[in-house]
Amino acid sequence: MVNFRNIENLYFLGIGGIGMSALARYYAGGKYKVYGYDSTRTQLTQELEHEGAQVVYHEEAGLSLLQGLSKAKTLVVFTPAVAKTNIILSYAQTNQFPILKRAQLLGEITKNHPTLAVAGTHGKTTTTSILAHILKVAEVRLTAFLGGITENYNTNYLNEGNEAIVVEADEFDRSFMHLSPSIAGITSLDADHLDIYKNKESLEVSYRAFISKIEQPENCFKIEGLAIPGQPVGFSATCVYQILQYTVREGKYIFDFKTPNGVLQDLEFALPGRHNLLNAALAMAMALHFGVAPKHMASALRSFKGIKRRFSIHCHKPRVLIEDYAHHPQEIKAMHQAMSEMYPNKRCLAVFQPHLYSRTQDFATEFQESLAAFDEVLLLPIYPAREQAIPGVNSEMLLSGIENVQKKCIQKTDLVSEVLQSDAEVVILLGAGDIGLEAEKIKKALKREN
Repeated sequence: MVNFRNIENLYFLGIGGIGMSALARYYAGGKYKVYGYDSTRTQLTQELEHEGAQVVYHEEAGLSLLQGLSKAKTLVVFTPAVAKTNIILSYAQTNQFPILKRAQLLGEITKNHPTLAVAGTHGKTTTTSILAHILKVAEVRLTAFLGGITENYNTNYLNEGNEAIVVEADEFDRSFMHLSPSIAGITSLDADHLDIYKNKESLEVSYRAFISKIEQPENCFKIEGLAIPGQPVGFSATCVYQILQYTVREGKYIFDFKTPNGVLQDLEFALPGRHNLLNAALAMAMALHFGVAPKHMASALRSFKGIKRRFSIHCHKPRVLIEDYAHHPQEIKAMHQAMSEMYPNKRCLAVFQPHLYSRTQDFATEFQESLAAFDEVLLLPIYPAREQAIPGVNSEMLLSGIENVQKKCIQKTDLVSEVLQSDAEVVILLGAGDIGLEAEKIKKALKREN
């Protein structure tokens, strides 16, 4: 492990990533000098620059920046998303700079403070953000590393103290094994990242290993039905923490919540979908177990505004335009359930940008089934992220198995015109790639059309 007594500089490769930027901000402005490279300048990197980090946006400039730093005093931090061919990473490896993965550095932070970690193949970001908001409302001095931009605070990072550390526990590349959780919550356990785990059984083995890191078994919570240890949270009477008598009123859930110490009544929560109601319940269970007083739950849930790119409603008129990060078949099913509940009997167009060739190949049948539930489907080309193309795996292959008469593969340049030609009353953009950049264009076009 790195001897931090010698470190003066931290160099973040991919500093603009949602997880990496929060970690960089933790160190910026302190006793360390923060440097970084990313291919694109964004709001996150600009905030880092404002806080004192030196960030460059070309690999050659990034290499020159690293070459000017002392090897003995500089820690290089990277994520698996950084290409192995990156010349900055290659230089750091060849010249034997101290190097850590982002997860390892985050793990070092969690060793020294009470840590509330949320794991799961989906739902992590929402649950972690709700949990952080509850703690903040309860005036717990916390530090939170979030996987999305919260609407309440317009940030992916809260830094108010170390009474609690709130983190997402990422299973990709088994990153969560570097964490030291005091309390953990598991949102979901669907097969995913099969390029890492090969099958669901291997994924479950990794989750069980993560859970075993918790010293007290009663400190682990899970959504009901998951085949792993943990106190169950959900709708069933067998749950230790149970959602009771929920209804939908004016676009909000109204429900009671049974806990080991009594029932919290008339709670309000505005995020659509039963999956989000479960996420809120899991966050409440973790917060209550941590020691937050029940009196804070109602105001915290009522005031939670959500996370950008998670059922983000860009406009209600002339049509409803929603954007969501959903990139797994189960997430798409959850989005259809939420949309149907909030906008019953309205015709819906789903625009999906598949994320990763491997995920598209592994779950082609499941994607086809989940997308077929929508009235109309438009597919954009696969967003490759960290991967190279797989022969025969493309959006046309995915489209061929969708049992829906109104379906089509299109390019992003044609997206606005295709949406305008549709008579759907609800348009929903789905995917973890760059599809979100199209939302504002569609919104403006819809308003012009009206």
